Amino acid sequence: MSDLMLMCVLAFLAGMMNAAVGGGGLLQIPSLFSLMPAHTPIATVMGTNKFASVCGTLTSGWQYVRKIPVPWKMLLPAAVLAALTSFGGSMLVTHIPVQWFKPFILLVLVVMAVYTFCKKDFGQSQRTSALSKNELYVGLACGALIGFYDGVIGPGTGSFLTFMFIRLFAFDFLTAVASSKIINITTNLAALSFFVPHGYILWAWAIPLAAANLCGGFAGTRIALKGGTRFLRYGFMVLLVILIGKFAWDLLPLLQAA
Repeated sequence: MSDLMLMCVLAFLAGMMNAAVGGGGLLQIPSLFSLMPAHTPIATVMGTNKFASVCGTLTSGWQYVRKIPVPWKMLLPAAVLAALTSFGGSMLVTHIPVQWFKPFILLVLVVMAVYTFCKKDFGQSQRTSALSKNELYVGLACGALIGFYDGVIGPGTGSFLTFMFIRLFAFDFLTAVASSKIINITTNLAALSFFVPHGYILWAWAIPLAAANLCGGFAGTRIALKGGTRFLRYGFMVLLVILIGKFAWDLLPLLQAA
């Protein structure tokens, strides 16, 4: 019970972090692996995490789209593709050695961090023109790619989406974060459509963690909307540094073995 109570506090913080700048899985997933009962299967940990996090993402996504206009024409079909690839990734989560992906992901994160730091106006200006036909296709491709990543690995999904929306479509940070929530919601629901029927959720943990994550998502969204694009830019850079540290730490044993 004490472990569950501690995990609820961490789930609240993860929901708040995820709503404000993304990356809540960086806190929630390692905490679940540490605090959930011993010998819990990996798929059950991931399923429990998805159930909790989708509640926070739904809360923050609803608050964002009520106040921030988002490009629904691109987001809805991209979300459908992301859901399909996320479902496929969830089916492969116990079969694909995640270590194969981590060196490439680490390199991408470093490039993202350097680019965001050097480009001072990154995500600071609001786009007013409509998306072109080619941009709609790019959005579909991004949705499919990130959906698969979310199903297989998970942490950093919101960060990748935010970066892509700003870099490829010239969105401001608030619009990019709001748009990323739409994709995140569908990928989480798609993953759950695999985890739930196969019994990969520990409900005694998932339900209280979902409530905590929901409250955190509500608080984090209010902070982000109040802070604006400048706050989100700084928060995004901090998150990228944390992600880089996390993936570098994961790769350290492989480098030492080599």
